[in-house]
Amino acid sequence: MSAILMDGKQVSLAVKDTLKERMPALKAQFGRVPCLTVIIVGENPASQSYVRGKVKACEYVGMDSRQVSLPESVSEEELLAIIGDLNRDDAVDGILVQLPLPKHIDESKVLEEIVPAKDVDGFHPSNVADLWLGRKCIVPCTPKGVMRLLEAHGIDPAGKLAVVIGRSNIVGKPVSKLLLDRNATVVMAHSRTKNLKELTLQADILVVAVGRAGLVTGDMVKPGAAVIDVGINRLDDGKLHGDVDAATVEPVAGYLTPVPGGVGPMTIAMLMENTVECFLRK
Repeated sequence: MSAILMDGKQVSLAVKDTLKERMPALKAQFGRVPCLTVIIVGENPASQSYVRGKVKACEYVGMDSRQVSLPESVSEEELLAIIGDLNRDDAVDGILVQLPLPKHIDESKVLEEIVPAKDVDGFHPSNVADLWLGRKCIVPCTPKGVMRLLEAHGIDPAGKLAVVIGRSNIVGKPVSKLLLDRNATVVMAHSRTKNLKELTLQADILVVAVGRAGLVTGDMVKPGAAVIDVGINRLDDGKLHGDVDAATVEPVAGYLTPVPGGVGPMTIAMLMENTVECFLRK
């Protein structure tokens, strides 16, 4: 018996359709719809593709979107000044800076410049602190999307052992906290974890977010486990591959997210939701 594929496209479409239905009421009540501004620096093809996806999602939902495209040579000072202007612009509800940024720009300084109330990515230290303190906050899009996928498939983390491979500030750490909040017992693993296979074989929920194609194979997965593959790796064949070797994991796992079409669409749907949340908070 093979795993049930967790279709992120389908779940994300349901989220976007719900938001789409809300737009006329929001416009009637507030005189306008939410507005997301995306800043992109340089010509990175992957970044360009992600930004197009975000703009397209805004159009689908019926929200306003703006795109600020800057050359690779833009100075850190200029970028910070642009963010400052957007912070003060009452017509802008959410600000997102597409990562990665060129090497001469300090990413953390840029992310900290966005006011927490417009930080749709949930990366500002203030929002990160609120997440860890259990306060109401803007939850980072990818971890929020992972939790929504579990929910949509009736997987309750309470009392289960969740193993998260990866300790990034963008996915690994926040998704571990969200799983803890849902009463899972959480083990965080990473590139220096010894006996990784021993840990993963115990996991009821396995979240893999390290950026190493095919890291998790079928012999590392507990039969019936829910396996969430957050990895997106473009290999020499030009295709996208996850951090999970789907061919060997699918016959063992109970649930598995495909790559592409799993967590990716959920991230964009959660971005739309976060933008509406920022708008309503104002």
